[in-house]
Amino acid sequence: MVLHMIGLGLSDERDISVKGLEAVKSSQFIYLECYTAILMISRERLEEFFGKPIIEADREFVESGCEEMIQNSKDNIVSFLVVGDPFCATTHSDLYLRCVEQGVKVEVIHNASIISAVGCCGLQVYRFGEIVSLPFFSEKWRPYSFYEKIKKNRENGLHTLVLLDIKVKEPTEESLARGKKVYMQPRYMRTHQAAAQMLEAEANLKQNVYSEDTPCMGLVRVGTATQKIVSGKLSEFLKLDLGEPLHSFVICGEMHHIEEEMYNYFLYKEGQEGVKLIQEESKEESKSEDDEDDQ
Repeated sequence: MVLHMIGLGLSDERDISVKGLEAVKSSQFIYLECYTAILMISRERLEEFFGKPIIEADREFVESGCEEMIQNSKDNIVSFLVVGDPFCATTHSDLYLRCVEQGVKVEVIHNASIISAVGCCGLQVYRFGEIVSLPFFSEKWRPYSFYEKIKKNRENGLHTLVLLDIKVKEPTEESLARGKKVYMQPRYMRTHQAAAQMLEAEANLKQNVYSEDTPCMGLVRVGTATQKIVSGKLSEFLKLDLGEPLHSFVICGEMHHIEEEMYNYFLYKEGQEGVKLIQEESKEESKSEDDEDDQ
């Protein structure tokens, strides 16, 4: 019958649109995509709000092509819930096309995402260039492909939104080799980790794309009651703990005077509420997480 692809917005169950809520209420099956992004509340809380059970569409479900959901959509009304906006992840465009090919009607209900909400930091949205994704480094895998994209943006005077890696239900390499999956603990990259990886890339590639003094902004838990925006030099973020996920990062390009005023308004101040300094034990904990990821 129909598959509703519904954006949930950025924060909690109340961010869904009226149109989206009506679609959910009419659905026989409801799936929650929990692979490309996470919601700031539990699935159980969503179920209580909707008054209906929700099926989690995890990484394996999404990568297998969501065949179960597509088949259910042929004879039922189905809702596919996506954090943010449905089309902020490429995999959802692929799902849309597969449904069309199989004769399934698709209706998309949009919502806010970090790509539109990034404007909360005071930088003008139309002055952003290509978006960059920054993956967790490991001892064996240290990709610097993001660096060239940042270079192009900065050459054009544009800001860069850096989406930080999340790892949810990731199997260990050892378990894959044994044929029985064992999953690592969920991990969410934070701004101090992003700053360290970016400076490592600059130190190795030496193209002067950015430096320790480059103006940057950290955006944390955008759209929630604990939203935090902090600006400062790239190197300053190495020592700042902005708290719980989700984190995003912005590398500033050329700034209009209004943007400069907003940047200065959000400058980190010693003792700022909700911001802690990174302690040595936190660095050791981060190193242990990297070691775990390598196993």
